[in-house]
Amino acid sequence: MPRVSMLPLARRLQRAGFAPRLFGYSTVAGGPEAAVPRLAAMLRDGADVVAHSLGGLVTLTALQREPGLPVQRVVCLGSPLCGSAAAKGLSARHAFAATLGRSADLLRSGCQPWDGEAQVGVVAGRTPLGLGQFFGSLRDVSDGTVAVAETRLAGLADHVVVPASHSGLLLSPLAAAQAVAFLRSGRFEHRA
Repeated sequence: MPRVSMLPLARRLQRAGFAPRLFGYSTVAGGPEAAVPRLAAMLRDGADVVAHSLGGLVTLTALQREPGLPVQRVVCLGSPLCGSAAAKGLSARHAFAATLGRSADLLRSGCQPWDGEAQVGVVAGRTPLGLGQFFGSLRDVSDGTVAVAETRLAGLADHVVVPASHSGLLLSPLAAAQAVAFLRSGRFEHRA
């Protein structure tokens, strides 16, 4: 998704006192191999990260490749950190495989369990609206593109599920509030 898709969330973070900077990259033509070094360069000055979907995988990959980056906290919104069944399903259908471009391998495989310095939290969605359900086996709770189980990487500091679809995580006031809580304390607000 283009970085402009992060604007509503960035505005909410700004109202909460943060100074967001948007980072964009080409998921198809450039892919993670082009994005990871650019993101790492941006993070060398120190920053926390809020990333959506593939952006979470790109962020953790950057932090794994350069463990000395001064990043204290990372919030992943609907990121298939354990690999994506929808991406695997798309890859198996030749007519759709090209839509994943150079991001296909990372989307299919996900990240290694997290053991870095940064605290990583995931906000997953549970409103199943999205095309992913037609390409992958999303039998469990999902946001319509990514199953909640695909977001539960070993080593996370915290994990929370909110009523939002995959794209809806970017517009959800509740997802934004959870991101703010994690950025401030390293924990989400868990309600009964």
